[in-house]
Amino acid sequence: MTICIIPARAGSTRIKNKNIKILNGEPLIGHVIKIAKSSQLFDRIVVSTDGERIAEIAKEYGAEVPFFRNKKLSDNSTASYKVIVDCIKKIKSEKTSYHFCIYPTAIFIDKNDLKKAYNKILKLKYNFLCPVQKFTSNPLRSFKIKKGSIYYNWPKYQMTASQDLEDFYHDTGSFYIYKTRALLKLRDHKILPPKSTFYILKKFTIDINTPEDLKIAKKNFKNLRKN
Repeated sequence: MTICIIPARAGSTRIKNKNIKILNGEPLIGHVIKIAKSSQLFDRIVVSTDGERIAEIAKEYGAEVPFFRNKKLSDNSTASYKVIVDCIKKIKSEKTSYHFCIYPTAIFIDKNDLKKAYNKILKLKYNFLCPVQKFTSNPLRSFKIKKGSIYYNWPKYQMTASQDLEDFYHDTGSFYIYKTRALLKLRDHKILPPKSTFYILKKFTIDINTPEDLKIAKKNFKNLRKN
């Protein structure tokens, strides 16, 4: 068993009160806590927040909020790993082998993906696992815009067929798994520890950061419910 930490600060800038926006009658963080509980992976589900309303909702859904996060760790430039390390030290769980970080808007994660990802990192005995998805459009064929004109970022690939380009993957912004010992050694200049692995998410997911992201999430959530 392991511990799930959900970092949920109150001061979201692009979407006010993002983490407790209502979707299908429940706050986003409520959906995530329910998914985490349904996986039956966790000894504890702990929410790190600086917001009283977030704390109230988290407790209503069965998570722990044993402390309020320091404001110094609650701005939009604070690295997530620092919040997780702070929580580990506050709840004194340094001896727990692995910790999950699940984001409070990761409403499309599946309990089975959480289990499979955890089994993978345990089997490999790695220090870090990141869920990824393949870019739908290859970044090697991307443009930059300068003074009203477009330019290839990598001109040498402009005539290369897309099927001949190397695949690239992006972080889904949904969850991470850390080996605790390696996490506690992380520093800003190297936040990807040695022996880092991946888990490919095949289902729809979206990192909710903008009002448009939220609209897409609501639409897809309803469609998934219908199916």
